[in-house]
Amino acid sequence: MPSCRGSGAAPLLLSGWFLVLMTFLTGCAGGMQPLIHPGVEEAVQNDDSFLSIQSRQRLAVTNGQSGFYMLDSGHEAFLYRAALVEAAEQSIDVQSYIWNNDASGRYLAGRLLLAADRGIQVRLLLDDFNAEGIGELFAALDTHPNIYIRLFNPARSRGGWGRWVSFLMDFDRINRRMHNKTFVVDGAVGVVGGRNIGDEYFGFDADLYFRDRDVLSLGPVVNGMTDNFQAYWDNRWAYPVSVLYPDTPAEGNVVAALDQLRRQARAQDGLPVPAPADSPRGRTELVELFDRLVVAHGELVFDLPFETMEEPAETPRRSAKALQILAQAASQEILIESAYLILTEKQLKLLDVGDRQGLKVTAVTNSLASNDLVTNHAGYARWRPYMLRQGIRIYELKPDAEACEQWLRNDSVCASGDASLHTKSVVFDRSTLVVGSFNVNLRSIYLNGETVLVIHSPELAEAVARDVQSLMQPGNSWEVSLDDSGDLHWRSGEESYTSEPAVGWWRGVKSRLLSWLPIEKYL
Repeated sequence: MPSCRGSGAAPLLLSGWFLVLMTFLTGCAGGMQPLIHPGVEEAVQNDDSFLSIQSRQRLAVTNGQSGFYMLDSGHEAFLYRAALVEAAEQSIDVQSYIWNNDASGRYLAGRLLLAADRGIQVRLLLDDFNAEGIGELFAALDTHPNIYIRLFNPARSRGGWGRWVSFLMDFDRINRRMHNKTFVVDGAVGVVGGRNIGDEYFGFDADLYFRDRDVLSLGPVVNGMTDNFQAYWDNRWAYPVSVLYPDTPAEGNVVAALDQLRRQARAQDGLPVPAPADSPRGRTELVELFDRLVVAHGELVFDLPFETMEEPAETPRRSAKALQILAQAASQEILIESAYLILTEKQLKLLDVGDRQGLKVTAVTNSLASNDLVTNHAGYARWRPYMLRQGIRIYELKPDAEACEQWLRNDSVCASGDASLHTKSVVFDRSTLVVGSFNVNLRSIYLNGETVLVIHSPELAEAVARDVQSLMQPGNSWEVSLDDSGDLHWRSGEESYTSEPAVGWWRGVKSRLLSWLPIEKYL
């Protein structure tokens, strides 16, 4: 099944092996049927918006290249999204796997509502897997004449145990998730990467921070983001929320709910950092950022949604094939930063990295202590010895990683909570960089819809490589290795462990038991 935060927010697999076994035993089809959309809303855009003019002027003599800015800080990732909303003049298209009903989620939803009030067309496309807690709010937003909201691949039941039964009874379809994440304004500027919309992704949650990376882009690659959004928006499995929530509260209640959302957004309730809250301030923030863009060639690669959910999921999808080509062409080094890491014998043979002379492959991923899901760690642990034997060096993030303070530029969250890796980036030979929604695991290879941005820039590739290497330092991670007897060891400076460090015995037992099950494709 889709995993929680990194590949989903609802704790679907936290019940462990029982739910997994029940799912396999059920194996029944049923539930929802695809829709035929009566009409197709296209992106509203022309060439005279502020953002379009900025893009043309800054890339006029770059020979088809695009401009890129890395959003490594959670606060920056939030603030520049907020600035883009304020700078919008025509359209805002947002695609996300998760949108939390928390301070940052409600603020951005409120600012989208205010943008719609001033005539901007807003289209919001969410995967349904984690929509239970916010579906009714979006159904209210969808009543606005300038807001259109769809949920991708929905369960028949909208809440409670019935929703879990829907997942179990419709296992094959429910496993085809839209994990893509794009944020495009006026068809001119776009953000793509691994972040969902929620406090823990932006550094606002006092208990947990998901380390992540996005890229803000201008230029031709933004057309690919628009194509990505439109492909899923037009898909027959993208349901309007009005169909899924026909019993929207009475008009008076909707008006009150939307007015409250407007007030909260204007007051910036619950935000630990001030956000640009009007067009002049949004434009000023973006102009300063545009001055720091790195210009390079890039391509946006995305997986097309499944037309029918009965299609076999046995071959790698487009994003996986793009990464495979880059891996096969690498001659010196591949650096991987991935929240979830599972490469079996089949994938490593395709990549041909084990026996290639002079090629070094290093991966940073979550430890059992920093992973938000025991189940996903168990699938990784099942194949961890094999990956190590193939020559891949593996580092696992510490939940109290010292680097967290640098990521946030504010140590208050890191001092009180844990860090977890949510990033999905790969660097090839310090010359090509990939950032997107793609975890290096079987679910991303075969089942999810994913989006990856390929950037051919030694400057950006080197910067991300240094960042990944900083995670390998003893203050941030444990290096995992095999001794001569084939036993695992975790080392960090003078520290050494022979079992999963910094976890209680029960968490370790659950991981070990689950690692015996061949379910890694569904994690």
